[in-house]
Amino acid sequence: MTQKYVYYFGGNKAEGRADMRNLLGGKGANLAEMVNIGIPVPAGFTITTEVCTIYYENNQQWPE
Repeated sequence: MTQKYVYYFGGNKAEGRADMRNLLGGKGANLAEMVNIGIPVPAGFTITTEVCTIYYENNQQWPE
């Protein structure tokens, strides 16, 4: 199974939750939770903190 690096939110659906703060960051987790409790949020996505970690561990370059 491949690693999930992007979580979508908006409309009436979010792939993330508030308790995923370490993975989605504070803003991403809060946006997902706002959708989950019914607050209208424009559609968008959150790139996980793991992507940032990979980027910095690879000398700020994307792996090929």
